Amino acid sequence: MGDTALRIIPLGGLGEIGKNMMAYEYGDDILIVDTGLMFPPNDLPGIDYIIPDFQYLYDKAHRVRGIVYTHGHEDHTGAVRHVLERIPAPMYATPLTKGLLEVKLKGDKVLRNIPIHEVKAGQRVRIGAFTVEFIHVTHSIPDAVALAISSPEGVVIHTGDYKFDQTPIDGKPTDFAALASYARRGKGVLALLADSTNADKPGWTPSERVITPALEAAMREAPGRVLVATFASLISRMQQVAEVALRLGRKIAFVGTSMVENARMARKLGYLRIPDEAWITLEEALNLPPQEVVLMVTGSQGEPSSILGRLAGLGGRGRRPFNIEAGDTVIIAAHPIPGNAENVYRTINRLIQRGAQVLYDPVAQVHVSGHASQEEMKLMLNLVQPRYFIPIHGELRHLVQHARLAQQVGIPKDRIAVVENGQVIEFRNGQMRLAERVPGSWVFVEGGVVSETSIRDIWDRQDLARRGLLLVEVPVSAATGRLAGPIEVITRGFSLPDGGEEFIGLLRKRIKRTLAKGSSGDVEKTLTSITQNLAYNELRRRPIVLVFLKPQSPIEAGNCEQGA
Repeated sequence: MGDTALRIIPLGGLGEIGKNMMAYEYGDDILIVDTGLMFPPNDLPGIDYIIPDFQYLYDKAHRVRGIVYTHGHEDHTGAVRHVLERIPAPMYATPLTKGLLEVKLKGDKVLRNIPIHEVKAGQRVRIGAFTVEFIHVTHSIPDAVALAISSPEGVVIHTGDYKFDQTPIDGKPTDFAALASYARRGKGVLALLADSTNADKPGWTPSERVITPALEAAMREAPGRVLVATFASLISRMQQVAEVALRLGRKIAFVGTSMVENARMARKLGYLRIPDEAWITLEEALNLPPQEVVLMVTGSQGEPSSILGRLAGLGGRGRRPFNIEAGDTVIIAAHPIPGNAENVYRTINRLIQRGAQVLYDPVAQVHVSGHASQEEMKLMLNLVQPRYFIPIHGELRHLVQHARLAQQVGIPKDRIAVVENGQVIEFRNGQMRLAERVPGSWVFVEGGVVSETSIRDIWDRQDLARRGLLLVEVPVSAATGRLAGPIEVITRGFSLPDGGEEFIGLLRKRIKRTLAKGSSGDVEKTLTSITQNLAYNELRRRPIVLVFLKPQSPIEAGNCEQGA
């Protein structure tokens, strides 16, 4: 082993839910695991989504030997295009995950040509200094895998998202034998990096199959159309909904570009089994009797621009594909991601106002988590028997709770590292230490491109949203600096109360008087202060005030003064 260290660099997913991305570095070789995104919380206006800050890898792109994916959900794949633009490395993914990645990249003529190597659970692949075995685990999407990453320093088990579902929808339970085998090979498992999302949930996570009776009861009782909202990559849920719809004599349509494309791809690969006669277009569905239709739509997180968001009238981009009607039943088959609960419940309320019946957990058991609960986490620890433990995938509270569970099953506290994004961990000669910190913050995406928007810009947006804008344009003579025309006063984000014209008249008088006196200082700053004070004294408001001096040429100034 010598002096070369195995370095683990968390770039996303530690200290938060989403945008999962991890880098493993040994010598000149780097392996990336997952490239996820995160949906923005309510206090980030204008942001479409957030991706990891992976600038640590910018000057090391030539050393990245491959990008390995654990499964196809957005929080593990959604930033792939942005990462490949900087790091055009070959990818490795199981068949369904590969298909989902291809859908994401198909519109880009350059990136779609970067190879995606198909691997199956049970295979081992050599990637630079690393050998990676793909181990099947159950999650809420088929083809999910944990990774056994071997390097000269030892074996690291990276679980990805998992739960121990004994009756999964695809009939393929977790490969317990493969996980356990590493505890008895050679020197055992150096470190376990394990999903912490449900570390505060006692017991066991229910099987995906418990959802089927609730879906069937809801569809059987529904007097009209049934709309099921879920993630566009949740292929298992698509299959469950389709099976129930077929039993009850309903046809199914997929609504939303990502939902349609993913469903077509999954059907082509055999992960979605729906007969031709039962799969219809939205146009066909809208012309059938409502009681014969099921629509699968995007928008389970209350995103305003999603199909469900538009149907609820949340003001998102794009027109409504149809209207919610009395008699519609909407099933939200997902839990709110932390930070999204307000959006989800606002969507539910708007849909009810429009006459729909809305079913969601806990009103009906129409969704279960895809993540392990406490007893499953303990079982994973006991199966793998790692020397060191690093909780991943979760907010800080989840990571800390997972560390407590690890101590309960016998891992000493000094062999557990609770870290957040950017904290590098090194293993050298079997010993763990915390190394330097690297950038690990948020990168904002707006309009599909990485934005230069800073957190200070976001604060300004929040300020504008809370306080509104008062814009004052003052024409002045370029030669004398005196008032050279009518002062324009514009408000945005708030309305002037009754008597507002009196405020505008008073403001114009104050500005005119100030300019008439002349000023050797910053005139715009002086006028801004006058406007702010007057707005508070007269309106009891503190809007954002912007005052612009608009210089006029002698001819313009003369015309304005004559007109005035």
